[in-house]
Amino acid sequence: MDNWIILLAAVTVGSLISLLGGLYLIYGKRGTHLLQRLAVPFAAGALLAAAFLDLIPEAIEHGEAAQASMFILIGLVIFFILERSLSWFHHHHEEEISKANRRNTTLIVIGDTFHNFIDGLAIGAAFLVDPAIGVVTTVAIAAHEIPQELGDFGLMLSKGMAKSKVLLVNIVSALATVLGAALVYGFGGELPVSESVLLAITAGFFIYIAASDIIPTIHAEPQRRWANIQTIVLVTAILIVGAVAQTAHNFIPHEEAESVHETDTNE
Repeated sequence: MDNWIILLAAVTVGSLISLLGGLYLIYGKRGTHLLQRLAVPFAAGALLAAAFLDLIPEAIEHGEAAQASMFILIGLVIFFILERSLSWFHHHHEEEISKANRRNTTLIVIGDTFHNFIDGLAIGAAFLVDPAIGVVTTVAIAAHEIPQELGDFGLMLSKGMAKSKVLLVNIVSALATVLGAALVYGFGGELPVSESVLLAITAGFFIYIAASDIIPTIHAEPQRRWANIQTIVLVTAILIVGAVAQTAHNFIPHEEAESVHETDTNE
């Protein structure tokens, strides 16, 4: 039962943090572009740190290196196909924002909600293995959601939607993250998928988003000064998430987390 509290608390707090960018866009006076410039490289560093410093080592520990590598690749390809087939934009590139602007608000909300649900599945899968890994995964996803929410809020406001309605729609959409996490964690024990596979696929998800979607934005930065600042922010995010991972694992021992989850499942 304690793990359920940690899961729901982490996902709820993570969802609220992800909305900060959008809230600043609505109520902030200035500096939104600056926030976007800093949030994007931070998201990339957080995702890469979570993947390489936590998810992949744990996937290898729970299985075999060759199997983990294969499912990391499978996870990467799956999310590439999802993004291409569903036009699942993350709104980090100007050309993607332009394309999304031509879509109606309903499609934007649907895409956002589906994206949040997938994020929840990743968080739930991580919690299945160890609440400490789940916390790290939640931190990385929350960091990634801040620049995306900036884009989503901006798109909806540009289409004439009232500020209060934009906020309400995004809060409801964020609940999909909680739902996805709860479904995977609640029924995951009955899925014929190993912990190693779940972690590897999630790592592939993180690597794909960071490498194909976010890092190119940094490379496209025309000002050398800002490119250097963004590089520093990316490295800083790696150090922060790495420290969070170490702290989480020290606070929630791996063996204890496994035994608690087994107890919850049996009950």
